[in-house]
Amino acid sequence: MEQEFAEGIDSWETMMFLYNSALKEVNTKLEILNDEFVHIHNYNPIEYIKSRIKTPESIVKKLKKGGYESTIENMVTYVKDIAGIRIVCSFTSDIYRLAEMIGRQNDLTVISVKDYMKHPKASGYKSYHMIVSVPIFLSNKVVDTKVEIQIRTIAMDFWASLEHKIYYKFEGNAPEYISRDLRECAGIVGQLDAKMLSLNEAILEAKEKQEHEREEKIREDEHH
Repeated sequence: MEQEFAEGIDSWETMMFLYNSALKEVNTKLEILNDEFVHIHNYNPIEYIKSRIKTPESIVKKLKKGGYESTIENMVTYVKDIAGIRIVCSFTSDIYRLAEMIGRQNDLTVISVKDYMKHPKASGYKSYHMIVSVPIFLSNKVVDTKVEIQIRTIAMDFWASLEHKIYYKFEGNAPEYISRDLRECAGIVGQLDAKMLSLNEAILEAKEKQEHEREEKIREDEHH
């Protein structure tokens, strides 16, 4: 399918059109999943969604790093994250819940998963990455197009954006003491996420208990 996709793309414009279409498709799916969740559970797992298309410079840089020529075919075959969507949620438990919901979509194919939650990068980076393929229905054909989905909490997103800014400034060669402090901050972010999750569970439990007590009281009043 990848080969067909690459052959069907005659220009940069066509490629960008397909990736933009794929982002729209996945965005709509995520909005529907979120709305359904609110409808059934009265709870909103997605705080916000960011989407982006990699810049031409960034794509070329990635190909060069891998030792590939800058052709449209190589871009499609070797750069898996040209189209990217980031889902930011409140709690770590939402991450796996959303990943499971995305994986269950019949017309999406999950190509690969990288769980940086269970296995953080050496820098301290945590997130859940999925590469999915989504069919784009054109007037005369269907083209399977890849999208990278990253799922993380607000705290992880804050840390990752700071890390990105720092490494961008130092072009990947940040002094050791800065890298050390960043790793330490990643630990603090992990503790914060764990604390927030247990706090949320305690709130839900307390709420349930209150509801139960209220129902008991109503029943008792009815008997009297």
